[in-house]
Amino acid sequence: MSDTATQPDNATIEAMFNAGAHFGYSRARRHSSVRPYLYGAKNGVDIIDLLETVRMLETAKARLHELGKLGKTVLFVGTKPEINAIVLEVSKSIPMPVVTERWIGGTLTNWGEIKKRTARLKDLSDKFAKGELEKYTKKERLLFEREMAKLQTEFGGISALEGLPAAVVIVDPREEHIAVAEATKMKVEMIALLNSDCDASEITYPILANDSALKSVRYFLEELRGAYLEGAKQKA
Repeated sequence: MSDTATQPDNATIEAMFNAGAHFGYSRARRHSSVRPYLYGAKNGVDIIDLLETVRMLETAKARLHELGKLGKTVLFVGTKPEINAIVLEVSKSIPMPVVTERWIGGTLTNWGEIKKRTARLKDLSDKFAKGELEKYTKKERLLFEREMAKLQTEFGGISALEGLPAAVVIVDPREEHIAVAEATKMKVEMIALLNSDCDASEITYPILANDSALKSVRYFLEELRGAYLEGAKQKA
């Protein structure tokens, strides 16, 4: 990829390269939809064309900038243990709702039921904070605390979500296939960081890059966050 030095996006490409964003998976795992965005292969491993990645990223950033300007809600999703802490960090810094543990089926397609669970979490949290659970027995309080802990794990990240988000930002749509299916069914836009094993055609705004390396995931999520926040500054 030495010829990229003469390209106008060299600084951006160099940052991506240093983050390991160009590393795909083995050719055997390649999804046919990503073929046009590959630079080649080395030792049987796909190498992503970072010029294409820059173009994809800029398109996704433009959309997030617009969503920020409109004050829309964006749900972040990334449950892989190696990257979920970064997803949580970036989403909270905006702040936006997030799923970093297991995706709960129906989060988008059965929102009415999900909302009941988040309302229950809020109710228990409020009562706990106000000391209103002290009137119960020790055993009953323990049961409430266990229920609250379980609800916090499953729904804490989306407790502030009031309805369907305007868009979902996903890290590795192959891993988050249930979230992708629900977003597709509910016609919710998807912006996804995906590697060469993913189906790019099912994502509204795909960004082909390494979706497992910490430096790569952080780079792209911070770029997307910046675009949203810049748009939010212009909110009417």
